[in-house]
Amino acid sequence: MTRPHVLGGFRLAWLSFRVGALNELQYRANFFIQLAQSAVAVGTGLVALALVFSHTDELGGWTRPELLVVMGLFTIMGGIIATVIQPNMQRLIDDVRLGTLDYVLTRPEDAQLLVSVREIRIWSLVDVLTGIIVVAVGIAQLPGGVTIGGVLEAAVLLLLGAVMVYCFLLIVTSGAFWFVRMDQIQELFDGIYRAGQYPVGIYPGWLRFGLTFLVPLAFAITVPAEAMTGRLDAVTVLGAVALTVAALTLTRVVWRRGLRRYGGASS
Repeated sequence: MTRPHVLGGFRLAWLSFRVGALNELQYRANFFIQLAQSAVAVGTGLVALALVFSHTDELGGWTRPELLVVMGLFTIMGGIIATVIQPNMQRLIDDVRLGTLDYVLTRPEDAQLLVSVREIRIWSLVDVLTGIIVVAVGIAQLPGGVTIGGVLEAAVLLLLGAVMVYCFLLIVTSGAFWFVRMDQIQELFDGIYRAGQYPVGIYPGWLRFGLTFLVPLAFAITVPAEAMTGRLDAVTVLGAVALTVAALTLTRVVWRRGLRRYGGASS
């Protein structure tokens, strides 16, 4: 992608954010609803941790403060997904089913970019802010604290994880080009995503593999938490970068093949 296209993509994303913000500001009660939902979700997670650590001092080698960091990053990633990724995937499914994707394909910008930034749900950013607070509480309880380098590394890995989750969801959502009904994809992903609330290392080998290489929750949540808590090694970082590049490439291939299957509203 050339530099003008990249700059155009940033401008388009910013414009979509502004439009989404203006639309959602009309329904400010949604802020309080989202705040309540976020509080309930975090509260439930904290109760679960309290129950676990009432019987043990660590879980899979992770202490309570470290698991608070994991929970916070899980909440942050969930907020990112709910703000920009899932809304656009749901709209893509609807457009393919109804034939209204034509309106996107006739525009001069890259179609994949357009379908990825059209919908922004700003109130879901409440989850991001809540997650940051939980992470800060966890960090404050870590015996050795954290380094600035660890925080920056975690932020970069969190971004790579968000890209991998986007790629996974777009690949799955592109199944709408081949199959008529894909409405349950969001609910299925939400169920799987709950597993990311804990480090993937605590799960059996087959599930750990699935949450690492099929649904990339390990790279999206556990790996950034490892960076922040001083557990990460260079091989894992290189693996995250390589997997992100591979995911982006595969996503582009699947997207283009899916478009060739699309008939449009006139077919």
